[in-house]
Amino acid sequence: MLDRNESRIDPTYLADSGFARRVRSALVWRWGSQVLAQAITWASTLAVVRLLEPSDYGLFAMTQVVLAALTFLNGYSFATSLIQSDEIDDRRVSQVFGMLLLANGLLAAAQFLLAPVAAAYYGQPLVADMLRIQAALFLATPFIALPSALLARRIEFRNQGMVNLLCALVGASVALALAWMGFGVWSLVYAPLAMAATRAAGLTIAARLLVWPTFDFRGAGDILSFGGALTLCQLFWIMQSQSDIFIAGRVFGPHDLGLYSEALFLTLIVTGRFLPPINEVSYPAYAELKKSGRPLSSFFLRTLRTVLLVTAPIYAGLALTADAAILTLFGPKWIEMAPIVAGLSIAMPAMALQIVCSPATNALGKTRIYVATSAIGAVLYPSLFMVGIAYGPMGLVHAWWIAAPSLLLVTLGLTLPAVGVPFGKLLAELTPVVFACGVMSIAVMAVKAALGTASPHLSLLVMVPAGAITYGATLWLFWPPLLRETWAMLRQSDSAVLTN
Repeated sequence: MLDRNESRIDPTYLADSGFARRVRSALVWRWGSQVLAQAITWASTLAVVRLLEPSDYGLFAMTQVVLAALTFLNGYSFATSLIQSDEIDDRRVSQVFGMLLLANGLLAAAQFLLAPVAAAYYGQPLVADMLRIQAALFLATPFIALPSALLARRIEFRNQGMVNLLCALVGASVALALAWMGFGVWSLVYAPLAMAATRAAGLTIAARLLVWPTFDFRGAGDILSFGGALTLCQLFWIMQSQSDIFIAGRVFGPHDLGLYSEALFLTLIVTGRFLPPINEVSYPAYAELKKSGRPLSSFFLRTLRTVLLVTAPIYAGLALTADAAILTLFGPKWIEMAPIVAGLSIAMPAMALQIVCSPATNALGKTRIYVATSAIGAVLYPSLFMVGIAYGPMGLVHAWWIAAPSLLLVTLGLTLPAVGVPFGKLLAELTPVVFACGVMSIAVMAVKAALGTASPHLSLLVMVPAGAITYGATLWLFWPPLLRETWAMLRQSDSAVLTN
């Protein structure tokens, strides 16, 4: 049964329990486990891509569009409603469990029945079989979403982190074993299923969850309304993030689609894998600042600066070393992916900054800003992809060059006044990072020219340290306080979090 101690929030709890310390600990576990899990996944991926063909990843990408299109209806937002509720009890948890079971059971059936339609749209009969098997993913969702929400409500991410690591090990092992045995694209299908089963079991045990579902939803209107608002934003995000594969899947062959989808996967590792966990933890931190009557502006500025400080050199370096990186990590048969990776890397810092804006405005209760920017992205990205598709994979890359900075400017235009940050002050905070990246890029290009026809392995081994040293040295020489402040932000005490 639900722990009775969770039912009501003690008003002195936040003050006496070291809230900021718990937030920092949660961030360490959530982000740290994500980094380790991604390292495990990539170790397996780098082996699997050498065993599979680009066309296998193209077929898999086609199924992911269908999954994503249905996933926004999986009721995850119903579970999220438990996090912001002042009090919960067994009945409320049972109602959410019932909603999740009902929603995901229907989605699994819908995907199973619609699989032939999707296969006909793409002109790939194998897609139907893949989608029928992948429908089982929805059946695991209730046993993942509900315990995840209950653990997040208590700001307990340690157990979630351990489960994530276990899932990464299971998924990597299954994918590599099946690819080695010649299962081809099916290794990409069964690995996520194994991960979902592991995550469902692990989180249910971690949350100590034992509750029966109820399908009597009387008195659950607030759950439905809150979940509906988040579902709307999720729909907009799906339209923005999946429209390129949806559009390209009908135009490109599996080979070209596989090249583009893997390039996108590679470049989205930082923005898509490591920044969302930061948002999960930063939202309650912003909310606590608001409750304490402190301004969010200083913390918001430093957050954006820190995000750009980390992501900008990574993406600039990837853009400059794409050829050597792809040959070294993926092998010669993936070399056509190099210009796509280089092009997408240029757009990703703008997307990284845009992603981390919404927690601040949501914490202020100004959710309309998040809805507005999500809606704009849902129109902007697909429109540009429709134009760019005529020019092949690089046409989609050029669409990213316009869409990502444009949506960032719109987001900042709405967010900065709400948070109380002048645009000029933000530029002043970010200028050192941009300048250091420019110096780093010049150094890497000079080293690249000096190496000439050296092997890609040697080139990568020399260019990466040269770029990192140049970037760090530039910041330390001209803006040493920036590095000290960033380090202090990661180490600061509870009082510093709430007063700075």
